[in-house]
Formats: sequence, C-alpha cells, structure tokens
Amino acid sequence: MPTSARHIVTIITVALAGCGMVGCGTINEKLAAGVSDAIPAAIGGMPADAPPRPGTAKYDEYMRERERKRLLPASERGEEAKPAPSSQDAAR
Repeated sequence: MPTSARHIVTIITVALAGCGMVGCGTINEKLAAGVSDAIPAAIGGMPADAPPRPGTAKYDEYMRERERKRLLPASERGEEAKPAPSSQDAAR
C-alpha cells in the first residue's frame, strides 16, 4: 500500500501538535507562578488580599503574625478577626 503525501503531512501535523502539548506541560514552575501573579483579579487572577506564596520571606512573616493573632484572647484581636454578618442574620 503506497503512502501518499497527504498521509505524511497528517502524521507530521499530529506529531508537531503532540510535541507542542508536551512543551506546554514542562513550563518552569517559577515562570508559571510569576505569570499568574501578573493576571488581574478581574479576569481570574489572585485577589489583593490573598496570602503570600509559601517559601518566601513575606510568607514566613505572614505565618508568624497569624500565629501571634491566634494566641491573643478573642477580645483583643480587633475588628478584622470578627466574621462578617451573613445576609440571613440581617433578615432576622
């Protein structure tokens, strides 16, 4: 059975598409993290109040502050630690 040029072109196209998909899966982890930080929150990026990423100096500082607040009595934690009232509470 002879191989036609159309078959060869189809095989090459599928092979190139497969190689392209493999390349997408091997993007450097740090590059992907940096790019995702640049996406605005309005289109699915990280919100402004999201905690810092693990492994950074800011993350260690954030965890120390969180632990410090956890050890404080509830009366001394301040307003930011209180949960927001839900819509069901307002209806009562």
